[in-house]
Amino acid sequence: MSNLLTVKQFARKHSAFSEASLRYHIFHEEMNGLSSALVRVGRKILIKEDAFFDWIESLQKQSSRS
Repeated sequence: MSNLLTVKQFARKHSAFSEASLRYHIFHEEMNGLSSALVRVGRKILIKEDAFFDWIESLQKQSSRS
């Protein structure tokens, strides 16, 4: 099971990603494919750490094909 972090915790742990940028990507999750890296518990949004970085890698692969 991957590490689950709140947006604030994730931004603190991985300073390359601001809370604002994470929230932007979460808001557009259906369009950008991030939804598989998110878990919702009520109103709380948790980020699956491993799945998030898998998503980042998939974006890198997509951009290198273009």
